[in-house]
Amino acid sequence: MHNHEDSERLASYADVLAGELPGAWTSTYHPSDHKDDLAELADRVWDLDLVAESLAEHPLTQAAVLSRPDGAQLVVLDRHDGRDGFLIAAVAPRSLPDEAYRGVREPNGIALADNPFLSAEQVAGDLLTRYDSALAQARRNAADGVHPSQPERVVLTWQPDGSLAATPVGETAAVILAANGFVPDEQTGIYRLSGDDTAAQARAVRATGRQLDAHGIGTALQHPSGRIAPTSTPPAAPATAAFRARAARAR
Repeated sequence: MHNHEDSERLASYADVLAGELPGAWTSTYHPSDHKDDLAELADRVWDLDLVAESLAEHPLTQAAVLSRPDGAQLVVLDRHDGRDGFLIAAVAPRSLPDEAYRGVREPNGIALADNPFLSAEQVAGDLLTRYDSALAQARRNAADGVHPSQPERVVLTWQPDGSLAATPVGETAAVILAANGFVPDEQTGIYRLSGDDTAAQARAVRATGRQLDAHGIGTALQHPSGRIAPTSTPPAAPATAAFRARAARAR
C-alpha cells in the first residue's frame, strides 16, 4: 500500500511530464483502489522488456496514464530497483484487435530520472519515436483487415477476436454506427463493435441494418480478405497476450 506522500509524488511527476511532452498530453492518476483500471492497464502495457519484468514481480498498486487526443497512451509507474525516479512504458490501444499487433515490434519502456523536465526530453527523443512508429504500423495492419465500404453500402468485417469493423463512407453511416455501439478510432477511421456479448452484438447489427436501410444504405457482412501484410520484423504474439503469459509464469 502506498502512502499519501508516494501517491502525491507520482501524480505530480506525471502532471509535469505530460505538460512538457510535445503535443497535447493529459495525465490521469489511478490510486490503489482503482483495482479494475490498474488490472486492465497492466494487460495493455506494450512492453516485453524492462517494464514487463517489473510488473511480473511487482503488480501495479498505483499508476498515472498520459493520454494524447489520437488515442496514444503512456503509463508512469514506480521503480523497484532502489533508485529514484519512475518507469514509463507504451500502452497498446484497446481499440485495435490483437491481430493488428502481429509483426509489430514492441516499443517497450524506459527508466526515468527523478527530474520530469529532463525525463520529458528523454521520452520525446526515445520512447515516443518507437511508440509512434509501432502505432502507425499496428493501425495499418488493422486497416488491412477491413473491407472498404461504399456510399451506398456499409461493409461489416468480422475480426479474429469476434468483433466487427467498418469504415463508413459519409456522415449518416458514421452517426448510425456510433449510435449502435460501434466505437470509432480517430486515427484509422475504423468503427468497431465488440463481440464480448454476442447477443448484444447481434441486436446492434440488426438495428444498424434497419437504420441504414431507411436511409437507402445497404449492409454486408464479410470476413477479412487475407492475412495481415508481412513486415520486416518476425511475427510476435500480441502484446497483451504475451504479457499475460509472462505474468502467469511469474506467479
